Amino acid sequence: MDNRRFKFKLSSIIIFFVCLVVLASLLITDLFISKNVSNSIKKNHQEKAQIVSRTVAKSTIVIDTLVDGQNTQAIQEYTKDIQSATNVLFVVVMDMNGIRKSHPNPKEIGKHFVGGDELPALMGKEYVSISHGTLGESVRAFTPIYNKANEQIGVAAVGISLKDVKISLGRSQRSILIVTVLGLTIGVIGAIILARYIKRILLGLEPFAIAKIHVERSAMLQSVHEGIIAVDRGSTITLVNKSALLIFKKAGLSQHPVGMKIYDYMPSTTLDQVMQTGKPELDVEQKINGVSILFNRVPVVVNGQVVGAISTFRDKTDVNQLAEQLTGVRTYADALRAQSHEFMNRLHVILGMVQMKFYDELSDFIHTLVDFRNQEYGNITQHFKDPVVGGFIMGKLSYAREENVELSINCATVIPEPADQKTTYELMTILGNLIDNAIEALADSLEKTLELNITYADGWLTIEVLDSGPGISDKLQKRIFEKGFSTKGENRGFGLYLTANAIHNLGGEITIDSKLLLGTEFHIRIPYEAKRWEND
Repeated sequence: MDNRRFKFKLSSIIIFFVCLVVLASLLITDLFISKNVSNSIKKNHQEKAQIVSRTVAKSTIVIDTLVDGQNTQAIQEYTKDIQSATNVLFVVVMDMNGIRKSHPNPKEIGKHFVGGDELPALMGKEYVSISHGTLGESVRAFTPIYNKANEQIGVAAVGISLKDVKISLGRSQRSILIVTVLGLTIGVIGAIILARYIKRILLGLEPFAIAKIHVERSAMLQSVHEGIIAVDRGSTITLVNKSALLIFKKAGLSQHPVGMKIYDYMPSTTLDQVMQTGKPELDVEQKINGVSILFNRVPVVVNGQVVGAISTFRDKTDVNQLAEQLTGVRTYADALRAQSHEFMNRLHVILGMVQMKFYDELSDFIHTLVDFRNQEYGNITQHFKDPVVGGFIMGKLSYAREENVELSINCATVIPEPADQKTTYELMTILGNLIDNAIEALADSLEKTLELNITYADGWLTIEVLDSGPGISDKLQKRIFEKGFSTKGENRGFGLYLTANAIHNLGGEITIDSKLLLGTEFHIRIPYEAKRWEND
């Protein structure tokens, strides 16, 4: 693991993110408060303008002057006093024609009101608007003026400059900013205290150390259905999962191994070698008290150094069962393909005879073919009571004919159906690999004969596979059952390995007798329990 990915200390990371969260929270709060304060200030100014306009509209001086139509100077003096007392931009009184009767600028008296937003007020509506007049942009409140007979005689307009509104908003925002800075400062102090507290709880571990622990746990969790055992740099067992304990118990290791040295608990292990070399070991078979276990061993590397190792494993019996099932399925497929190919060849012969009108020869050919197939099928079904094995043998006969190999099946006795279905899969593995290997060995031989002899007696099944192939040298005979060993190229060498395992699983034995240029003989003897029927 590259330590350069973790440039910052844990305390720095915590302080940064806590400050980021505090800052984001304060900004959101500030936006919310600023919006509310802005709306509140605007509303207050509108209400202020409206209160002043209502006060002017109720003034007897204003009403009497508008009714008499004389002494407009009294309105001017009154509105000027109101404007000065309330600190508004303007207080204007206009008649029903929109002609000003008062204005902060006396020169504007007698002129029409500017802004275009006074028309609804002249129609008796009280409202607030924002418009641009002779004194600039302002918030305006309009209130109709009525006489004692409740007849509208004019409008009172009060304006507050938007500059004043903006100044008020600026003051409130400065206050909010001061509070924000203060809150951020408190957040930074709190983040520092929190970072120190968390680091103390984590025993001072930095991110790269935590990542190392995470890598170990992740590797174990990925293999949760398998046994898992982990060791540290000193080869001390630090973790064992439940599946591993079950497998160890099956192998006679009942003691809980955590805290023990791996070589004391399992003397045959190579986990210490994996840590020394830094190279993984995959699919390594190891026996513990007679139990075959398939191991994967991987070193744990942090910052370029091996700090431990992890081993995942499972009982090899489960792996073998899966392999046997897959082998059987593949064999079925090959048999079906061979029979299909053979059937097509027979159809081509029949089609040729029909086209050439050799009807007598065609009849003889069909009779011969039917008699041969019936004899062949009858021989197989008569001697093999297990339909799976019988069908399997028929497929191999078709495959052998397709490869121009003369395969003869000889059964001195009836082969009963096995009591355990597992035996059927093991038999298909044994027979399938031996026959396929023999057919492949006969590819370049002039004489291509293959013989399969099967006998059942006294609870034992004897199998002989004899071919006329080139034979196997004494040197190669010692290695042909090794996993992955083959003289035929890469990704080969598993057939005879699976065959030997299948024979071993059934408690049998296999011997080989082969001479160069004289052929090869495989002799197999396995215990075989026949299936008992209810009427036996």
